Amino acid sequence: MKAHHPPALTGVDTHAHIFRHDLPMVPNRRYSPHYDALIEQYFDHLDRNGLSHGVLIQPSFLGTDNSFMLDALRRYPQRLRAVAVVDADVTDQELDELDNAGVVGIRLNLVGKALVDYSGPAWTALFERLAPRGWQVEIQRSIDDLALIVPSILASGVNVVIDHFGLPAGGIDPNNPNHQAFLALLADKRVWLKLSAAYRSQSDLAQAAWLVQQTRQASGGLDRCLWGSDWPNTQFEQHTDYDQQSAFIKALLPDASERNQVLMVNPKKLFGFDVSR
Repeated sequence: MKAHHPPALTGVDTHAHIFRHDLPMVPNRRYSPHYDALIEQYFDHLDRNGLSHGVLIQPSFLGTDNSFMLDALRRYPQRLRAVAVVDADVTDQELDELDNAGVVGIRLNLVGKALVDYSGPAWTALFERLAPRGWQVEIQRSIDDLALIVPSILASGVNVVIDHFGLPAGGIDPNNPNHQAFLALLADKRVWLKLSAAYRSQSDLAQAAWLVQQTRQASGGLDRCLWGSDWPNTQFEQHTDYDQQSAFIKALLPDASERNQVLMVNPKKLFGFDVSR
């Protein structure tokens, strides 16, 4: 339901998933949840942690059926934005429907998948249709391959958001050419980085702090860094939870002005939370 007045922006969680375990799921998926993660539960987490807004990310196991996420967007347009999953041949009418609901980008979850040619005509045509809308392309893939993917997508004019520190299992090695190429990408003003889900790279707080230092230096600051809880922390539900991830970013960025930059200033700009819906 629409509120008469949009909530004051106190912080944005830019990466969370909602689903029901009885929804139709794609074949050959890497993961099948056995529980529900509902928008009402998500808002409870936001409210308890003093956060006003959230960005929903379509989970890979639901494929291109974004309908469950869109329902939440339409019910709570002033608190939510979303990133959808689509096929390369998605129609303009379908993109309009997503846009009108509050979708601001598409996701390429490439973990465990063979890379396709994202510089080919089908994908390039899609990216070029997203650029005038101001949409982003969010990518989840290991650090070793990101420089093979991102430049051709940037060439279409969209912003690119890299998930979860770039999944640098074992850390970022400045002597590794692939890692050097990843760090070079961060200098581009259209590349954003999520300081999220360090646990997916087996990084503790000290290791994550070193990742922040390396990526901050490469990008020239924190102006294009975001935070996400990765709730409900699929496949890691027994190892972490929302409150722990909220505490993690506070420990990772102990300076209040830097947290404000990452939790409020940056996501407000990228996700359009200053635009009334």
